[in-house]
Amino acid sequence: MQAAAGGAVVANLPLPGHAAIVPRGVQLGAAKPFSFEALQGSARALAKEPWREAPVPDADIVARIDYDAYQKIRFRPELSLRLDGGVPIQFFHRGKYCKEPVRLNLLKEGGARRIIYSASLYDMPSDHVARALGDRAGFAGFRCMAPSLDRDWLAVQGASYFRAAGPHDQYGLSARGIAIDTAMPQPEEFPRFTEFWLESSVKEPLTIYSLLEGPSVTGAYRMAVARAADGPRAGTVDMQIEAVLYARRDVARMGIAPLSSMFWYGEGNRAQAADWRPEIHDSDGLAIWTGAGERIWRPLNNPPSVMTNTFLDRDVKGFGLLQRDRNFADYLDDGVFYERRPSVWIEPIDKWGEGAVHLVEIPTQDETSDNIVAYWCPAEPVRAGDERRFRYRLSWLDDIAFPPSIARAMGTWNGIGGNPGQQRPKGVRKFVIDFEGAVFEDLDRRSGVALDVTVSRGQVANAYSHPVVGQNGRWRAVFDVVASGPAPVDMRAFLKRGGQALSETWVYQYFPLAAV
Repeated sequence: MQAAAGGAVVANLPLPGHAAIVPRGVQLGAAKPFSFEALQGSARALAKEPWREAPVPDADIVARIDYDAYQKIRFRPELSLRLDGGVPIQFFHRGKYCKEPVRLNLLKEGGARRIIYSASLYDMPSDHVARALGDRAGFAGFRCMAPSLDRDWLAVQGASYFRAAGPHDQYGLSARGIAIDTAMPQPEEFPRFTEFWLESSVKEPLTIYSLLEGPSVTGAYRMAVARAADGPRAGTVDMQIEAVLYARRDVARMGIAPLSSMFWYGEGNRAQAADWRPEIHDSDGLAIWTGAGERIWRPLNNPPSVMTNTFLDRDVKGFGLLQRDRNFADYLDDGVFYERRPSVWIEPIDKWGEGAVHLVEIPTQDETSDNIVAYWCPAEPVRAGDERRFRYRLSWLDDIAFPPSIARAMGTWNGIGGNPGQQRPKGVRKFVIDFEGAVFEDLDRRSGVALDVTVSRGQVANAYSHPVVGQNGRWRAVFDVVASGPAPVDMRAFLKRGGQALSETWVYQYFPLAAV
């Protein structure tokens, strides 16, 4: 190791007692003590201080690093930091859409070394606007690379956002550290991770510690990250997260384990398909495993106005935004590959008590903005001075595990009601749901499978179910809803045999005027 100016070090050898490889050209500061307990103490102390929004350094220059200019800034791959578990790390540069700098540290055995920004870490054109920043630009986040360095599989950048590519090597929806006042009358807050500490070992390939700061809340986070290398879960990214939160002031709505996604249109709202592609969405439904053991599937909507649906529960077992449709022909997009987008599943480690899963759906007319948010909202009010601790597993995967005794809803369609060959009645909409599962394999029309469907208003007519011809293990539910007016109709349906549910519970929100 060689000493550098200002107490920094430049290394091309492992740190003493440390298997991380720090390439020559990456500067590290002097070691300082670190522990998760100390990080919690810092977050607790900050929560007792008034909020002061830090100014953005060199804001005028950073604002000129737009999308096109940002793509011309390339991290030099030979300078990738390699952690103990073999995880290569690269650092994001600041730009127009990620203005605020974050502090990055390398951590081992209780000691933290600051990773010092240098313009020499990046390649960019000689006349690039970012060159005016010199060595004061700063980092905007970091990403974990594949061993080949040709692609990344985890990106942490912007506010408290992070995302993983999942088993199909394709980014889609994002997770956040916290959501504050989402879809409330007052503006939503976006607390941000201001500092990170990166640690790894053979046992834990990557552990990320982070400090969260915002007007209403501060927090200390620990995220243990592992990516399955092979086997049936190859590419699946599992994160075990512990969030310790401190309220600076009363919080009207606190969202725990929030997920942000995009849903423009799918098979259930084809009338909104303005684009040539058959479907465009990062996720197609919200899945919930309630504390009582019920499995719920809620297909996503692109509603006529902002809608928040709440699913009250106690000690929820799991929830997440999933992409169940994996058929390329349903998207036909060979550029962004919507059929490869990961699903994300949240499982609390501890009991979370009373609360609700919130689903926020925002109208959209394109695919460029996230318009779907899901999170857990505790029932107990959050007051200034409160401390809350949440532990959960967050997995980026293809689909969640399902018991063989319960079928999944694999498709939802709707169209004009009534019967073909007859005059179609006004104000009637037909809904069709396909359920799929091994539970149907030995059943036929004479097996006593029945459809149970209820609506919040209006009437249900022509309800029946049957096995889909030529599709073993697939069963179809069909019913009409008679309703009018602008108010939404909440629907609930499942298949049963005797007193036993055969499928998860399908719930949906229908807007009669939007369907005309």
